[in-house]
Amino acid sequence: MIVKLMEHLHIQPNKQIALMLAKRSLAELVYDAVNLEGINFTLPEVQTLLDGVTVGGHKLHDQEITLNQSKAWKKIFADVESNRFEITKDYLIALHDIAGRNEALEWGCFRTGGVTIAGTDYLPPKASELDACFNLMLTEANAIKDIFKQSIFIFLEMARYQFFYDVNKRMGRFIMNGNLLQHGYPVINVPVKRQLEFNEKMLNFYHSHNHQEMTVFMLSCLDDKVIKIMEA
Repeated sequence: MIVKLMEHLHIQPNKQIALMLAKRSLAELVYDAVNLEGINFTLPEVQTLLDGVTVGGHKLHDQEITLNQSKAWKKIFADVESNRFEITKDYLIALHDIAGRNEALEWGCFRTGGVTIAGTDYLPPKASELDACFNLMLTEANAIKDIFKQSIFIFLEMARYQFFYDVNKRMGRFIMNGNLLQHGYPVINVPVKRQLEFNEKMLNFYHSHNHQEMTVFMLSCLDDKVIKIMEA
């Protein structure tokens, strides 16, 4: 199934175009991300908030979380543009300091205690093991030559290892998309309308540690309009 999906992708990598398309989709990227976390903003409300206007009827904390996602995206855009994006522990920590601020128990650092994941018996590694897990993830990712598969692999491993107390899936998607952009490929956005499917397949992945089902799902989330623009 993955091979069939990949065969239909004839994207010519182009960092400038990929960045332009991602920047134009910023409000949509933020809207889907926060709604996947149960923060019920409409797309026009997110657009208004990103324009610097407070939106009534929502908690200030939810607005802060939403703005944090925008700030994290803007950091990724700037870093990809200036060739400063990198997949290192220091970079992850710096990005989490933005994305997880006032949301996670601690932000800007790997977690210092244990965590669980709702809906599964899988238990993420101990805090003392996270550095080794991160190094293993990088080694395994670097062995994957296809950039789409490599990027999705990084997202899934970050979500499963739970390097942070919170914001792990979003952090994984940030790093996945930063990796795609730096290689000139379009971002993958999980639309909120596919939330149930996303959640079910993630729970399967936590239990099985089999990447195939989620890789197929993530590839299917590529925007057809963007694919057509970037096709050979």
